[in-house]
Amino acid sequence: MFTGIVQGTRKITAVEDLEGGRRLRIQLEDLSEKLQQGASIAVDGVCLTVVRFEKDWAEFDVIQESLNKSNLGTLKVGDFVDIERACAFGDEVGGHSVTGHVDCIGTIKEVRNIPNNCDLIVSCSKEWIAYLIPKGWIAIDGASLTVVEVGADFFSISLIPETLSQTVLGYKSKGDTVNLEFDHTTKVIVRTVERLLPELKNQLIVGLNN
Repeated sequence: MFTGIVQGTRKITAVEDLEGGRRLRIQLEDLSEKLQQGASIAVDGVCLTVVRFEKDWAEFDVIQESLNKSNLGTLKVGDFVDIERACAFGDEVGGHSVTGHVDCIGTIKEVRNIPNNCDLIVSCSKEWIAYLIPKGWIAIDGASLTVVEVGADFFSISLIPETLSQTVLGYKSKGDTVNLEFDHTTKVIVRTVERLLPELKNQLIVGLNN
């Protein structure tokens, strides 16, 4: 489990394409402290397992399913990614509950630079817009953020200088892709209502006909 509070950006130092996936090596530096094999780390919002590590770097295997749902398949040596170590029991939750299971990829439609902050307009498949509400939560490349505006096939967020300096979002431009994880509680509520609506509609029809 993660909180969506990115601890910093780190560099990809090796990429190896494997059958059914790929392997990434990331220079974790100080974020490798007390690291153990099998530990979970969020890389651009995707929960990955440490398969090998030495001193200040770690390697992760990315399965095909994760490559299909995220932009990790486009990463190359020299790219930077958001890093968050898994939270421990008792840690402060400064963002919101993030699983590291990315739902889909979004595309940056527009970047609006204004004094002291930056607005990003992100487009995604319409099926996911139902899980967004203004002032609700979303994780973008692993960063917990507040939704500002919701449109038919897009939403917007505002980034303060701290977020821009601590995450890869500060490097993003129009046309770039981002990993999106929608708030789990909202998904449960929406899907439950969608499942119950047909049944309630049938009950109402039956009641009107009696």
